[in-house]
Amino acid sequence: MTTPPRPDPAGHDDPWQGGWLRTARHCPSPNFGPRPDGAEVDLIVIHSISLPPGVYGGPEVEQLFTNQLDWSAHPYFEQIRGMEVSSHFFVRRDGEVVQFVDADERAWHAGASCWRGRQQCNDDSIGIELEGLEGEHFEAAQYAALAQLCTQLVRRYPVRHVAGHEHIAPGRKQDPGPGFDWPRLRADLQWPEACFPQDTLVRRVTGN
Repeated sequence: MTTPPRPDPAGHDDPWQGGWLRTARHCPSPNFGPRPDGAEVDLIVIHSISLPPGVYGGPEVEQLFTNQLDWSAHPYFEQIRGMEVSSHFFVRRDGEVVQFVDADERAWHAGASCWRGRQQCNDDSIGIELEGLEGEHFEAAQYAALAQLCTQLVRRYPVRHVAGHEHIAPGRKQDPGPGFDWPRLRADLQWPEACFPQDTLVRRVTGN
């Protein structure tokens, strides 16, 4: 088997209402657009973000994704002034899942990117931001929420690949970084190794 196991989508416990996950807290972002005709949503992209960097628990990430961030509130924000971005989902340190964009739509999370031979990964991917700083660890509650979210996504979309922002934009992005435990995610999901970036398999074998 080279694809994730797919639960019966006809079950009475369908977690979706259109492209919105019922169990997530909805915080709609204006930063999205339509996917190209014929786009096959088969990639999950994992990111990390914290605003200011290394500071957790505040409203700043949600404010950024909804174009409400006060650029003057912190010196770091001047570096991202005017940026209009979004992800589909944000997983906070305590495991809360926030959804910003209908997963049927194209969120603005990947930027210039390429994976599985395709450019512009925004077109056919789901973006998931983890509250964290690249290179630092993530919380158990986040791994649990992420695994559940990936499983729910498979119920609605033909997901066959999971990659980090660092994999689809190498040299430009480094998140989620070496602090992210890919072996843990693979063990939680029990998806085939072909679904994951090759270097995450090497990390498992070498212990790095």
